[in-house]
Amino acid sequence: MRQILQFIDILVMVLLITIISLQNKSSGLSNVFGGSGNIVATRRGFEKWLFYSTIVIGSLFVIINISFLFL
Repeated sequence: MRQILQFIDILVMVLLITIISLQNKSSGLSNVFGGSGNIVATRRGFEKWLFYSTIVIGSLFVIINISFLFL
């Protein structure tokens, strides 16, 4: 059981890293020199899906790692 849980944990970890990497809004060096130019906008489409899936996968990652304490 523990080996299956470790394998699932690794898969969830890789998926979480991938989803977080896809959310990167590259602003380049504009923030370094003070020209942030932030525009407030709502998430739509794929960006909204990435945001919610990050929350779900992150929660799943935490639950799996807490379950290691009880095994």
